[in-house]
Amino acid sequence: YPNPMDKNVIAVNTVEEKRDVSTGIIYRKRIAICRNVVPEILRKVSILKIPNIQLEEESWLNPQKRSMAIQSHCLTWTQYASMKEESVFRESMENPNWTEFVQRGRISITGAGFLNCILETFASTFLRQGAQKVMSLLELISCMLCFCPFQ
Repeated sequence: YPNPMDKNVIAVNTVEEKRDVSTGIIYRKRIAICRNVVPEILRKVSILKIPNIQLEEESWLNPQKRSMAIQSHCLTWTQYASMKEESVFRESMENPNWTEFVQRGRISITGAGFLNCILETFASTFLRQGAQKVMSLLELISCMLCFCPFQ
């Protein structure tokens, strides 16, 4: 990051990285700085009128099991909102050449009065679009690997 695939991510800083010698699992904690994607009409509310937001992401890569789990949550607006996302990438039981992708998200917004529902709906839609983007990227990468002359 940043990269053309996700223009909302401005920077990512790794704050912790370690490998469990016994299991081979690689753990990373990163802080992402992202563009504030809240629509301008909602940014009339002073707490939403900021240029960037911060997300914390933790990931566990297990090369032996060919799986990766990711948990992320928003560090911005914590007194008003709780936004958490969990994703798992793992080898499909149907076909070991396929990747199974499971994603769950939780959104709770309080203290914004009548805007609670509007902001939750926007955040839910944005997270769904993010999941669709991940699916598209996985398909693109798998197509690129299929046609790779170096295999």
